[in-house]
Amino acid sequence: MFTTRPDQARRFRSLHTSSRPLALANAWDVASARVIEAAGAPAIATTSAGVAWSLGSPDGDALTRERALELISRIAAAVAVPVTADIEGGYGQDAADVAETVTGVLAAGAVGVNIEDGARPPGELAARLAAARQAADRAGADLFLNARIDTYLFALGDPDTRLAETLDRARTYVDAGADGIFVPGVTDTATIAALARDISVPLNVMAGPGAPKVAELGDLGVARVSLGSGVAQAAYAAARRAAQELLDTGGYGSLADGIAFPELNGLLSGPR
Repeated sequence: MFTTRPDQARRFRSLHTSSRPLALANAWDVASARVIEAAGAPAIATTSAGVAWSLGSPDGDALTRERALELISRIAAAVAVPVTADIEGGYGQDAADVAETVTGVLAAGAVGVNIEDGARPPGELAARLAAARQAADRAGADLFLNARIDTYLFALGDPDTRLAETLDRARTYVDAGADGIFVPGVTDTATIAALARDISVPLNVMAGPGAPKVAELGDLGVARVSLGSGVAQAAYAAARRAAQELLDTGGYGSLADGIAFPELNGLLSGPR
């Protein structure tokens, strides 16, 4: 069923609830997005790493804005559910560049973005978030702006003060216009519960093997759970296993669990 962009934006925003966390198996191309949508996903999130890899670039602000926007546009046109795009640090050198990127993301059809701080000073991401919010307001768009804090993912600063630093950054980013806070790299329940308790907007965490299940994370107060680049990594691992089996033993057994050709082909046939 066709929905308007404002409808999609409202729907996407409403999906952020700890009673039933938004579970996102991140896509990196049109086919992966369609497979994930067909599995029942209520929204599609891109993985910046997976997108970069699929286009021949490493993760880490190496991909050009133009190539990223083209891919976002293709995915948004191919699915009926809301799309949120991981745009790394904003694909630009400064806040004005980030505003231009966000304008392009909205034109491409997405209703949300992730912007990360990485090793940047918190003030720099705050300026980028403010510019992103202003760009969305100028476009009249209800953009869900998710700010990623990398203190745990990159083990930044003193471990004894990392939680306090993360919460300080979260408050700064919310004041700058963030609608959600994404803290990848943390899986212990006590820290997750503390983050959810003291962050005033929906909390997003990244999950994978060893992390609590989605419902358990919801019980801790998490409203959004992402797999990040994990699905893309698993897909590339499957390609490597198939190649190694073929080259090492001449066998093909690793292909047995693939999606049937008619099913996959059918997902990409016909208009959307």
